[in-house]
Amino acid sequence: MNKYELALIVNAKIEDDERAAVVERAKEIITRFGGTVTEVEDGGKKRLAYEIQKMREGFYYFIQFDAAPECPGEVEKRVRILDNVIRYLCVRKDA
Repeated sequence: MNKYELALIVNAKIEDDERAAVVERAKEIITRFGGTVTEVEDGGKKRLAYEIQKMREGFYYFIQFDAAPECPGEVEKRVRILDNVIRYLCVRKDA
């Protein structure tokens, strides 16, 4: 098992419960492909470096999880099509 981190930028124009649903959906995707979510960090609302889809701000979430090497690819495939996810990045964390 390797340690990974999934960074999500979620649309700032949606309600709190909708944002929470997006994060829960990402966690469900991770567990469906054999991952174990260890921590979810709320990075808060921040200004984006450049405009994306006519948006200047987004909510940042960082999800740490343990998983097999093939899991992050599958997670990225599913997170890519989630509504209200502006950007995402899944990286392996070194020990």
